[in-house]
Amino acid sequence: MKRHRNVKIVATLGPASSTYEMIRALSEAGADVFRLNMSHGDHAEIGARHALIRQVEADLGSPIGILADLQGPKLRVGTFANGEEELVEGQEFRLDLDDAPGDATRVRLPHKEIFDALEPGSSLLVNDGKIRLKVKECGANFANCIVTVGGVISNRKGVNVPDVVLPLAALSEKDRKDLEFVCNLGVDWLALSFVQRPADVIEARELAKGRAAILSKIEKPAAVKSFDEILAVSDGIMVARGDLGVEMPVQAVPPIQKQLVRKCRAAAKPVIVATQMLESMIESPMPTRAEVSDVATAIYEGADAIMLSAESAAGKYPVEAVTTMSNVAAEVERDPTYRDVIEASRKAKRTSTADGIVAAAREIAETTDIKAIACVTQSGTTALLVARERPRVPIIALTMVQATARRLCLTWGTNCFIIAPVNRFKGAVLASIRAANAGDFAEPQDLIVVIAGVPFNTPGSTNILRVAPCEERLIFASEPE
Repeated sequence: MKRHRNVKIVATLGPASSTYEMIRALSEAGADVFRLNMSHGDHAEIGARHALIRQVEADLGSPIGILADLQGPKLRVGTFANGEEELVEGQEFRLDLDDAPGDATRVRLPHKEIFDALEPGSSLLVNDGKIRLKVKECGANFANCIVTVGGVISNRKGVNVPDVVLPLAALSEKDRKDLEFVCNLGVDWLALSFVQRPADVIEARELAKGRAAILSKIEKPAAVKSFDEILAVSDGIMVARGDLGVEMPVQAVPPIQKQLVRKCRAAAKPVIVATQMLESMIESPMPTRAEVSDVATAIYEGADAIMLSAESAAGKYPVEAVTTMSNVAAEVERDPTYRDVIEASRKAKRTSTADGIVAAAREIAETTDIKAIACVTQSGTTALLVARERPRVPIIALTMVQATARRLCLTWGTNCFIIAPVNRFKGAVLASIRAANAGDFAEPQDLIVVIAGVPFNTPGSTNILRVAPCEERLIFASEPE
């Protein structure tokens, strides 16, 4: 389906969006990628949603990406004898490994790894940072803390430890089972939660064995500090502002978001901006003005994709949320200021033949009457490089590999077509013309730019560019073999 925008939309599926009719409506409203949240739903439910997405994909005749979001290690306090307790600022409170139910003075924290990493002065955040503790003294099985921000603490509330890199495996036993399950299902992307170091990503890649691309969620200060190294071993990035905003000062999140998006763009790797983008639409058919501005900011920054979480998974208005996000994107991209911002932030380093080819394609498209840039790609790398240029004309990505088309659904501006194998450049040009005409990107009298690599079916071999007329008979008459 031709979109009238370049930024992609990721919609999370859940109780409000688990039927064929709703998934199809979300796709038609503008969802390009569907997220399966492995924190909610068993394997049977996840498998059923995956099958429905693939059925919608087949019925609409257009590739749809699927992202499986692994839960990651969840740190939680134990239970309280009374279910909950009130903590007061300035009081002492102890965390330990004792199995006894908690009270107003202590509670179990069943994660020895945390005690191994804590130091006096370390901070612990409970219940999304609503309660804050500072470590006074600690040992191998306890931490005596001072309450710096009080509140009600109750059973199994989450704990964040922003000050230290925890000696925790990025993948829990549940994550390993989930990873194997969704890779066998055939998802396109794996999102890793609570990444702290490059080794976390490498471990997941070894387990995935090429069956899915790896996307790292940046939601911990340690990941921000090691971002360049994490980006180098990842296929994509999600700026997960929920936990990031808990573990870091909220005022630090916007500049971090901007920095990470620009680094991803320079590396030609897709980046999603996520969390609380249209949060009020869980209950309301209309977003707040501030939420619309937040969505627009991510688009102006050049993010590849923007994401809906509870808005589409559990909200009352999932289709309206996708429609609103799509409308905001289309309006922003029509703004002349958008092009000014995008082009001013184009900072890619060009060191290869492929870099030069895609840069030339963009410049030709911007200086002559070119209607689209078509690229024939095996692995998706050429399309990623074209998208990094953020051209003013549509990008048509043609591939013989279905998995490549689905993964590119997350990439800015790409319109994906699965084509029959081609062995000659003439075949690549003809396939590009047919896709441009069929997708309503060009008319027979128009010109398009075609990029490909010879020899074909060799990843990373982009080395040829042609300006081609969109009338097939002219190609048959003039195109070399």
